[in-house]
Amino acid sequence: MVSVREKVAYGLGDTASNIIFQTVMLFLTYFYTDIFGLSPAVVGTMFLVVRIFDAVTDPLMGALADRTRTRHGAYRPYLLWLAVPFGICSVLAFTTPDLSPDGKVLYAYATYALLMLAYTAINIPYSALGGVLSPDPDERVAIQGYRFVFGMSGGLIVSMLTLSLVDYFGNGDAAYGYQMTMVVMSIMGVAMFLACFAGTKERVKPSTATQSSFVEQAKAMWQNDQWRVLCVVAILLLTGMVLKTSLAIFYIKYYLQRPDLVTTIITIGMLGNILGCALAHPLSQRMCKVRAYQMLQVFAAVLTAASYWVAGDQLYLAVGLYFLWCFSIQMATPLLWAKIADTVDYGHYKTGVRLTGVTYSSVVFFIKFGLALGGALGGWLLGVYGYVAEQAQSQETLQGLLLSFSVYPALASIGVALCMCFYRLKRDKVLAMQEKLAISG
Repeated sequence: MVSVREKVAYGLGDTASNIIFQTVMLFLTYFYTDIFGLSPAVVGTMFLVVRIFDAVTDPLMGALADRTRTRHGAYRPYLLWLAVPFGICSVLAFTTPDLSPDGKVLYAYATYALLMLAYTAINIPYSALGGVLSPDPDERVAIQGYRFVFGMSGGLIVSMLTLSLVDYFGNGDAAYGYQMTMVVMSIMGVAMFLACFAGTKERVKPSTATQSSFVEQAKAMWQNDQWRVLCVVAILLLTGMVLKTSLAIFYIKYYLQRPDLVTTIITIGMLGNILGCALAHPLSQRMCKVRAYQMLQVFAAVLTAASYWVAGDQLYLAVGLYFLWCFSIQMATPLLWAKIADTVDYGHYKTGVRLTGVTYSSVVFFIKFGLALGGALGGWLLGVYGYVAEQAQSQETLQGLLLSFSVYPALASIGVALCMCFYRLKRDKVLAMQEKLAISG
């Protein structure tokens, strides 16, 4: 049984991760276009190009974590080793040097790539750690529920404080304000990663089969058909989620014409995220988590599609739909991560090889690919629809922004719900597999 104290300690690791992850989702597109001075098309292409490297770094990091053996475990040590480098990379990505336009593009590529590499190196072991805190499938949902409540609390910190801190530190210089804001956020993140390291314990021990070659591991992974389903789900889910979230500032500022309410509305959305994550475990105890996940995706699709018919002056309706979308889409998140742990068991049962780190890293790769694709689509669509920073937008641009914020993310959620029709690891099957693994191992 994992104590509440340990679940909180584990959750603090995701608070630290989300201080950066949510900043990237909410503010990085805006920072690059309106503060740093890059064109939306360049930003969109950069988000996608940098993700190509994850095809190599993510599985390598997962394989490395699976092979790690220390007195602190296989996955926990990375929180200790990489917390400070991750914080430094976060500050560099939000620093605006005095360079030529081409120099700024190169700097943005280099620092964004470093940030994503650091995120890979610390977040994949952290994610895998959640799968070895407990073997119980219900306990795993509870652990992930705590994780994402605390993770979304990191997003709440970001949404509530970022713009205020930018104004406070910048005093009219937004570029310097963003840099110093990230210094503060990074210090907080480092402290939380260290608390996560100190307060958790690995209980599910890695098998000796994790010492097999990378090619053998890749073959074993491909035989895991339920893992393949989750990889497709991850791409579709994050593409739609990030597309909508990255355009939220533009939607509020230009479509609703309420730039004064950006912080307030994004914070309301974060409260919806937190409430949704908190209720994921109670929901999973009352109905099948696979069915619940599908239901939540359909509900999220209906909510975001409904935003298309909301006029710019219908502020309360727009904010209400955004809150409910955040609530439903994030209630599904702990269920997804609990299912990743179940696919580790399934792979072990089917192939005899337990690949915790590799499984998490591969799904995280597709999550980050969806993150990149959603961010890229946001930048590209702004460019296609004629967005120009810091000026009144044309009617065509506003219509395109509305479509991108509402209808396109809805299509992604419908795709996720359809993909989950092929996912078969329900609770009884997972418990039966674990019983057979315990007997054989």
